[in-house]
Amino acid sequence: MTETKSLFCSKTFWGAAVAVLGALAGLFGLEMSAADQAELTSLANQLLGIWDSLVVIAGALLAIYGRVTARQKIG
Repeated sequence: MTETKSLFCSKTFWGAAVAVLGALAGLFGLEMSAADQAELTSLANQLLGIWDSLVVIAGALLAIYGRVTARQKIG
């Protein structure tokens, strides 16, 4: 593996974070089953996928806006 990614794009990170939240919830009397933890991890991964798409779309729109409003040719 030579490519890098943000910590927040790591499935391992989100799985561990949900496990910690589940343990903390238990300390406060809230019960979170393994199925609940798996569902939260899946939701976090789906949200990351949406976030990645929004970043790509925003970048493309910015590039188009920049070209349309440019005052000089690319040379």
